[in-house]
Amino acid sequence: MNFSDLGLAEPLLRAVTEYGYTTPTPIQAQAIPVVLGGGDLLGGAQTGTGKTAGFTLPMLHRLMEKPAVRDVKGRLPIRALILTPTRELAAQVEESVRTYGKYSKLTSMVMFGGVGMQPQIDRLRKGVDILVATPGRLLDHHQQRTLDLSHIEIFVLDEADRMLDMGFIHDIKKVLAIVPAQKQSLLFSATFSDEIKALADRLLNKPALIEVARRNQTNDSIVQKIHPVGREMKKDLLAHLIKTNDWDQVLVFTRMKSGANKLVEFLEKQGISAMAIHGNKSQAARTKALAEFKTGDLTVLVATDIAARGIDIDQLPHVVNFELPNVPEDYVHRIGRTGRAGSTGEAVSLVCVDENGFLRDIERLIKHEIPKEIIEGFAPPAGEKPEPIVLGRMVIGEGAGRGFRPSGGGGRPGGGGGGRPGGGGGGRPGGGGGGGRSGPPRSGSGGGRGGPSSGPRSGPPKR
Repeated sequence: MNFSDLGLAEPLLRAVTEYGYTTPTPIQAQAIPVVLGGGDLLGGAQTGTGKTAGFTLPMLHRLMEKPAVRDVKGRLPIRALILTPTRELAAQVEESVRTYGKYSKLTSMVMFGGVGMQPQIDRLRKGVDILVATPGRLLDHHQQRTLDLSHIEIFVLDEADRMLDMGFIHDIKKVLAIVPAQKQSLLFSATFSDEIKALADRLLNKPALIEVARRNQTNDSIVQKIHPVGREMKKDLLAHLIKTNDWDQVLVFTRMKSGANKLVEFLEKQGISAMAIHGNKSQAARTKALAEFKTGDLTVLVATDIAARGIDIDQLPHVVNFELPNVPEDYVHRIGRTGRAGSTGEAVSLVCVDENGFLRDIERLIKHEIPKEIIEGFAPPAGEKPEPIVLGRMVIGEGAGRGFRPSGGGGRPGGGGGGRPGGGGGGRPGGGGGGGRSGPPRSGSGGGRGGPSSGPRSGPPKR
C-alpha cells in the first residue's frame, strides 16, 4: 500500500513525497481511513511508529475539504486542537502539521509555557486553523479570554498515558468542558491502562480501536543490553563507552534534574560535549540543546523522562539509561527514542545493585530478559550491598511492589496508602493526606500547582 491509496488530497501527497515517504506505517495505514471517515479513534502504538502523521494527514484533509467560516471580526476560528503533555512534543507535532500542510492554505501555531504570552496572543488575533498546545498554557489563555475553542471540529489527545503520569487529568477534564460536545475526537497512547480506558470512555463516541503492537512491547529493531556496574563507576563507564565506541550522538536518561546537571559537568570535563534538557531549563536553553543535538553538533543530550517526550530524531543510534526508571513503562518510552521508522538502534542500560528491583520489573513488563554484559574494569565490586534510592522526598529501594519501597503505606511511592506519589492516601504528588498535585510544571508554564509540601485538595482526585 502507498499513501496515494489512502484517499488523501493531492497537496498532502505532494508534501509527504517531498518528505521522502511513500509507504505508510501500520498505524498510518489503519488510522488514516478511520479519521478521513469522521469517526472517533482510540489508537495504541509504540513510540516511533509514525502516529503523528497518522492523525495530522487526515485532519488536514478534512479541514481542507470544508473551508473555514470567519467570525464576525473576520478572523479564522480555531478548528482543530491537538493537546500534548510537553513543550518539545508540542513543537514537534506542530512542525509536522506545517510540513504536511505546506501546500494547503491552513494555518497552525504552537502554544506552551515557559515563554511570554503576548506573542501567542498576537498570533491568535490573526486567526489560526490548527492549535497545538500544552494543557497549562491553553487554560491560561482560556482564563484570560484570549482564545475561543467553541468552533473545534477535531480534538486530538496525544500521548495520553504521559498526560496522566504528569498529573494533567484535571486539566484535561477542564479542556473537555470547554470544547464542543459534537466533534471528532482522537486519543493516542503508547500504553493502555484502566485510567486511559476511563478517559477514552468519557472522550470518545463509539471509537475504532487500533493497536498495532502488543501493549508495552519494545521495538524489535532496538538491540537492548544491560551493563552491570559498580554504583560509583557509572559516570566513568559512560565516558568509556562513548569514547571507545566512538559514539557521536547519544541520548542519556537520568531520573532527576540534578543528576542530569551533574552528569553534564562530568562529561564536559572528559572532553565530551553534553547539555541537559529538563523542566528547570529555560525554553531557550531546551530549544538550543535539542537543535544542536539534532544537527550533530552536540554528542550527548542528557534528559529526564518528562523532557524527552517530543525528542524525535531520525536514525538516533544510541539511547543510554544512566539510571533505570522507577516506573517500568518509562523504559519502553525511553528506548523508543531510537529504532524509529524502520531504522535500527541500540539501548544500553547501566545498572548497579540498587536498581535490580527496577530491572526485574522492566523485564516482567516487556516479557523477556535483557542480555547482560560486564565491561572489563567496571564490574560491580564483590559484596556491594544495595542502598535506597532517594527521589526528592521519596525513598525507593528493594522491597515492596514493583521494586518500590514507599516512604509510607502501600501502593506507588508516597507518604500514605495507595495511589501515585503523594503525602497522603492516594492521588498524585502532594503533601497532604488526600492526594493533591505537585510539581511537574504545568507544561512548563512556570511551575506546577502546589508543591511537595502543599496541602491536599478536597478528597483524592478521580482517576
